[in-house]
Amino acid sequence: MSMTEAIGRIQSIESMLQQLTQGVRPQSSTGTVAASGSAASSADAASFAQALSTAVGGSTASASGISQLASSLGLGSTAGLSGVAGAGALSGVGTGIANGTTTGGVTGDAVVAAAKKYVGVPYVWGGTNPAVGMDCSGFVQRVFKDLGVDLPRVVSDQMQKGTPVVSLAQAKPGDLLVSFGGEHISIYLGNGKAIDAPVPGRTIQIRDAWEQQSNLTAIRRIVPAGGS
Repeated sequence: MSMTEAIGRIQSIESMLQQLTQGVRPQSSTGTVAASGSAASSADAASFAQALSTAVGGSTASASGISQLASSLGLGSTAGLSGVAGAGALSGVGTGIANGTTTGGVTGDAVVAAAKKYVGVPYVWGGTNPAVGMDCSGFVQRVFKDLGVDLPRVVSDQMQKGTPVVSLAQAKPGDLLVSFGGEHISIYLGNGKAIDAPVPGRTIQIRDAWEQQSNLTAIRRIVPAGGS
């Protein structure tokens, strides 16, 4: 799902939630409050489920994911929901909107596995097609795209995404290593190893991470570290 689509869908859901919230009236403190409150809660949950399904479409997901999304939007809790239709398409959208990506449940381990599939693909300057060849940033973009995470095309933009990691000692598998003022980018594999599309005449390779604090420009974490 693209950023534009994600924002549009969240805005639609926000509007629907606000309408539902406005439709709830305070209850009196009589003995009928529990019954009427329960009925209203069930009706609101059903209305929300229908509205969300209409706005998003797709498969069902747990109520916890919707509750987290609603909370991130400042719309309060939807803890009463269970199995809201259409919620699956929104997994990870809150984090993705903040960083300009959509990460879903992707972790650094998944990034490493996806990157290793391209070992042996030749370096081609400006390349983005693994059937022909890729350059360093084209390779990084392709790996994350395979996992449903949108990154810009060039290093100078890629190095602005995600969250910063302060040192190489704190880097985790899946983090991006940007070196020499933004001239090169690679993916950290952990245990002192990295993978990249190096230079013309070479292929995508796993290597010792020659990057040091002296030539590192940035370390960026696009998805949560690890998953195992």
